[in-house]
Amino acid sequence: MGKGEHTRTVILEAALAQASESGFESLTIGSLAERTGLSKSGLFAHFGSREELQCAAIDMAAQLFADTVMKPAFAAPRGVPRLWAMFEGWLEWTQRGGLAHGCPIHAASVEYDDRPGPMRDRLVGHYRLLQQALDKAVRIAIDAGHLRADLDIEQFIFDMFAIVLGYYHAARLMDDARAGERARAAFARLLADFAVPGALP
Repeated sequence: MGKGEHTRTVILEAALAQASESGFESLTIGSLAERTGLSKSGLFAHFGSREELQCAAIDMAAQLFADTVMKPAFAAPRGVPRLWAMFEGWLEWTQRGGLAHGCPIHAASVEYDDRPGPMRDRLVGHYRLLQQALDKAVRIAIDAGHLRADLDIEQFIFDMFAIVLGYYHAARLMDDARAGERARAAFARLLADFAVPGALP
């Protein structure tokens, strides 16, 4: 990695840590200059605008999610075990990714859901890629004979998202110590509702 690429990575890691703590709207060239010890002109050399910096930071968050959740899950056996690996990784990805606070992608979706522009477009794009990956994993679970062929895949993925968002709410805002336990119980019920009889342990 060259010096310029290394510096850009250092800036984005600092931006992601700040976004996890205070949201993407807290990201400014000035705040990151202070956080990284770099000059404002130095940051402008890597990111021409605040918006460009925010977009690059959300891209880095999505890549970190892929590296800590999706790639390890692909090593799990095909079918329901892989879906479980994705779900578990999704619940724990901020800890696995070294982020001290909440999910920056979820935080950004709340910040930008009613604000058309590059950040919203970026988020929608990343969430669509996640939906495509989940769609493929569910179809594999059907082909493996673990889930019923008449399963409504879009509804299943909607329900899976809802469980994870409920987990974030309970764990982060409500300090529910049993949030993880409740989320896993809800996902187990969702799988059981569509399992082929005798296919799940």
